[in-house]
Amino acid sequence: MNTNADTSNDIARYMVEIGQRARVASRIVGRAETRSKDAALLAIAAAIESAEASLIAANQQDMAAGRAAGLDAALLDRLELTAKGVRGMAQGLREVAAQSDPVGEITDLKYRPSGIQVGRMRVPLGVIGIIYESRPNVTADAAALCLKAGNAAILRGGSEAINSNRAIAACVQQGLAAAGLPADAVQVIDTVDRAAVGELIRLSDYVDVIVPRGGKGLIERISREARVPVIKHLDGVCHVYIDDRADFDKAIAVAYNAKTQRYGTCNTMETLLVAEGVAERILPTLGRMYHEAGVELRGCERTRDLLANVKCATEADWHAEYLAPILAVRVVRDLDEAIEHIAAYGSAHTDAIVTEDYSRARRFLREVDSSSVMVNASTRFADGGEYGLGAEIGISTDKLHARGPVGVEGLTTLKFVVLGDGHIRH
Repeated sequence: MNTNADTSNDIARYMVEIGQRARVASRIVGRAETRSKDAALLAIAAAIESAEASLIAANQQDMAAGRAAGLDAALLDRLELTAKGVRGMAQGLREVAAQSDPVGEITDLKYRPSGIQVGRMRVPLGVIGIIYESRPNVTADAAALCLKAGNAAILRGGSEAINSNRAIAACVQQGLAAAGLPADAVQVIDTVDRAAVGELIRLSDYVDVIVPRGGKGLIERISREARVPVIKHLDGVCHVYIDDRADFDKAIAVAYNAKTQRYGTCNTMETLLVAEGVAERILPTLGRMYHEAGVELRGCERTRDLLANVKCATEADWHAEYLAPILAVRVVRDLDEAIEHIAAYGSAHTDAIVTEDYSRARRFLREVDSSSVMVNASTRFADGGEYGLGAEIGISTDKLHARGPVGVEGLTTLKFVVLGDGHIRH
């Protein structure tokens, strides 16, 4: 890591050097044995736990600077690193270490009429550039996932978390050294100069994939300007649809949790859809619960007929990712209209139905084209840890390569392998 990056006038040269070192390191990590990668992950976890006090102190510097700079509540929530968060980072590293190693796995090996065997081998992507805002835990999560999948990582955290990221990076370097893996396998860009992002997303000679994690503006910019493939999602406009064949208690629990369990996350429900056949029964109870939780409701005409103190929803509300205690509510005719609404306004992130009707549940799963589709469960479960991935590098709403929470396997690709015994083509 170049500690003189902030004083350098040549960000482009600095980034090329990082890319070159990452490419060399990727070949070493790509052929590393599982036990070496796991040893590094466990050593990083131990280093993070040992450094809890210094990590929290560094984070408090960032939090103080963030408050002084006027960061909003959602950003401060994502920025804060508590003792529980430090333990969570360490636990996430251990969970990734405990996972099976996908690298080198050969599947679908079959004999062809010619006598050759053809299969597919899972291999690392190579060098992964990760650009993220606020969340300092991403530094540890991204390092873990990239390393387990045999990739080198170039990490560019937000300027608001620079002290936190530097402190976590020191733990990562300590763990890599303990396992005998190259320090360049995980490099944290040590400059807050925004030009570094522009250079990173154009390093097509050295970087194989870019993963942006942050606000819509950041992701739109990277998607527009990158010369490297991007794994991304723009918005988390998540829906819960309460069907007229839903269990009342399940519907209340899911709809309440999906909105109020945490406001500033991409898998939080932003629009509640309720079948007209149960709206009169369901909405008064939910409306009272949301009011007590301090959630502002913006509803359609029918919703406003049933509930007091509900603002009139505009067209913009159906598109909105609030990341705040605000919820759009619409009463729909039936399942067909709910699916139509999600298709028109959803962001292909996470959508859920609450119903006891098996056929309708199956239809929802099949016809809603999102990266996570759920039945009788809160959208807040759309998370790598909850899915058993240990940690995630992000959520992908793209259809090519990875989709949904991206874990270790999502950071690999496949190549064809052929086994013969002197076979020639006639």
